[in-house]
Amino acid sequence: MQSNSITATRFEESRRQTGMMRGLTALVLGVALVLGQALSVEARAPDSFADLAQSISPSVVNITTSTTVAASIEGAPQVPPGSPFEDFFKDFLDRNGNGNGDGKPRRSEALGSGFVISEDGFIVTNNHVIDKADEIEIEFFSGKRLSAKLIGTDPKTDIALLKVESDEPLPFVPFGNSDLMRVGDWVIAMGNPLGQGFSVSAGIISARGRALSGTYDDYLQTDAAINRGNSGGPLFNMDGQVVGVNTAILSPTGGSIGIGFSMASNVVTKVVGQLKEFGETRRGWLGVRIQDVTPDVAEAMGLKEAKGALITDVPEGPAMDAGMLAGDVITSFDGADVADTRELVRRVADAPVGEAVRVVVLRDGKTQTLSVTLGRRETAEGESVPAAAIPAPESTSAELLGLTVMPLTADDAKALGLAADAEGLAVMEVDEVSEAYAKGLRVGDVITEAGQQKVVRVKDLQDRIEEARNAGRKSLLLLIRRAGDPRFVALAIDR
Repeated sequence: MQSNSITATRFEESRRQTGMMRGLTALVLGVALVLGQALSVEARAPDSFADLAQSISPSVVNITTSTTVAASIEGAPQVPPGSPFEDFFKDFLDRNGNGNGDGKPRRSEALGSGFVISEDGFIVTNNHVIDKADEIEIEFFSGKRLSAKLIGTDPKTDIALLKVESDEPLPFVPFGNSDLMRVGDWVIAMGNPLGQGFSVSAGIISARGRALSGTYDDYLQTDAAINRGNSGGPLFNMDGQVVGVNTAILSPTGGSIGIGFSMASNVVTKVVGQLKEFGETRRGWLGVRIQDVTPDVAEAMGLKEAKGALITDVPEGPAMDAGMLAGDVITSFDGADVADTRELVRRVADAPVGEAVRVVVLRDGKTQTLSVTLGRRETAEGESVPAAAIPAPESTSAELLGLTVMPLTADDAKALGLAADAEGLAVMEVDEVSEAYAKGLRVGDVITEAGQQKVVRVKDLQDRIEEARNAGRKSLLLLIRRAGDPRFVALAIDR
C-alpha cells in the first residue's frame, strides 16, 4: 500500500508539473503571439498619407527661374564652310535651341522646388536651382505666383535662401531634428518632379550620414521617389517637419531608382540662420591640414586606436598661434570627442568665429589641452599657405622602403611647386611592386619627416628606420609633400 501511495503521489506530482509546463508554454506562446501582432502592427505602413500631404502642401512651392544665355554653338559639330552638311547642322541646332541663327541672346528656363519656412516669406531651396538666374518666380499650391529675391547662397551645402513679399501671412513648415531620424523611419518627399508640380512620394530613410563630394555633406538617403525638379524640395517626417532638403539622386538613367539624397536639416538650419542674418555663411576656421588616422598610421605612431584627426601641416593662423604642431592628433574639440577628419571639419565650421575653444591633442603619447581662437574660413580660404623650410642637405641618394630618394635642391623645389628654400628627400623612383607605390607615392614627392622627425639627409631616413625597428614597430610614418600639400603615409619596414 505504501508503494502504491508513493506511486500515486509521484504520478500526481508529475501531472501537476506537466500541467504547469503546458500552462507556461501556452503563456509564452500567447505572449509571443501578442508581441508578434504588436510588431507587425508597428511595422505596417500608414493607412494613408493623405492627411499629412494635405496639411503640408500649402507650404511647398514650385520654382521657375529664367536666365539670359549668350548665343553659342560651342561643342557643336564643326563642318567646313560650303559643306553639304552645313545647312543641315544649322537647322538642327536652331530646332534644338543650341543656336538661334542671328547671334542674339536667348532665354533659358529651369524648374525646381522649395518650401516656405516663415509666414513673412522666407523660402529654402537648392543653390543649383537658382544659380545665375535673372528672375525667380514662386508658384504656390493655391496657384498664386510671386517674384522672389535672392537673400544668400551656400554652394558648399547647395542651399539658397529666397524671400517673397506677400500681402497676407504665408503657410509655412518647421524644421525637425534630422539626428533623430532612424534607418527605416517613414518619410515623404514633395516637389516639382519633371515639371509635375506638387507631387508627393513616400518611402523610408535608407541610410544616414552619407557624404557625396562636399566638405560639409551630411545626407539622409531615402528610397522616396526623387527626380529632376525635386531639387530644393522638402523631405518630411511623419510629424510634418522638414528633416532634409532633396538635393541629388544616384541614377544611371537620370530617373529615380530609389537612391535619393537629402541634406540633413541640422546642417540646413545653421546655414539658413547665417544667410538670414548675414546674407552669407560665417564658418569657423582652425587653420590646419588634416588626415584620418588609419590603422597603419596608428601603429606607426604607437596609438591605441585609429581615431582622431592627424595634423599634417600648420600654416600661419589660429592653430599655429595656439601652439599646434604637425604630427599632433586632435582627439577632442570644444568638449566633444573627434572620431575622424569629417567630424572635426563640421564641428569647427559650426563653432562661432572669434571665440576661444578647447582642443585636446595627443603629442608624443601625452594629451595636451590648447585654447584656440577660431578665425573665419571664408576669409582664410583665399590665403596662400607657405611650405615649410628645413636645413640644408647633402648630395647622396639611396634606395629605401621601395623608394629611391635624394636630398632636394633649390631648383628641384621650385620645379615641384615648393618654396625655393624648402628641402627634404625627393623621391626619384618608386618600385611599382612596392607598398609605397600602392599607397600612392610617386616620383616628385618630397619626404620632409620620418617618425615625426625632420629628414634632410638620406642618413636621417636610415636612422629613423633603424629606430623604428629597435622600438619593435612594424611601420614608419612619413610626412609627404606634393606641390606643397602634405599627407602622412605609413610604410612597413623590413625586419
